[in-house]
Amino acid sequence: MARHFYAFGSGPPFTTEMAQQYVEQTKRGMIAILLVDREGWLDYMPDYTDKLKQYGAERFRYLPLPSTTEEQVIKTIKDSGGVIICGGDTSRYAEYIADTTIGAAIKEAYVRGVPVAGFSAGALISPQNCIISSKDNKEQRYVERNGIGLLFNTYFAVHFSEWNEKPHLQAIFAKHPTANVYGIDEKTGVYFHNGILERMEGVGVYQMQDGICRKINNA
Repeated sequence: MARHFYAFGSGPPFTTEMAQQYVEQTKRGMIAILLVDREGWLDYMPDYTDKLKQYGAERFRYLPLPSTTEEQVIKTIKDSGGVIICGGDTSRYAEYIADTTIGAAIKEAYVRGVPVAGFSAGALISPQNCIISSKDNKEQRYVERNGIGLLFNTYFAVHFSEWNEKPHLQAIFAKHPTANVYGIDEKTGVYFHNGILERMEGVGVYQMQDGICRKINNA
């Protein structure tokens, strides 16, 4: 079964072409949207859904964590045609999703061919290891912990140009010199088909190549 993963370098919306492709891959099934619960979260859900609705998506199920039970989240994921992991506090997303039964359910859906999209924090927690920048946690340090395991030997730095994350990308590469290490700008998405980068859309995508950070998209 083909596997589909989308990583975005900031919060929503989807980039245009990836929105259309994602909806096609869901086969118009229900889309599960996982987020860390915070005041007013419902107000920004249209940022995730409006672009998808333009291409025919109609059914969405919101799963705020940890206020939604694990049982309900897992059942919803099993019934879904697509999964979205929102952006926010990466450490909290990792705590509630990565290396949990919820993360395992997402991985099972992904293996079945259900497309999974991660925005910022959602992108960071999706590989085998979740690597968090010093600019993205209270301790202001490089953090590496278990991720969901959708991608292997592949890591991201998000908000790349906006946060001046070249040093973070280099730090990841120093620890994982054989890995594919990508920097993703805001308003930019990358698509992996069966774990291999196949498509880029947006402002800027960067990769460590032979120890040098190079821009690899034509935008």
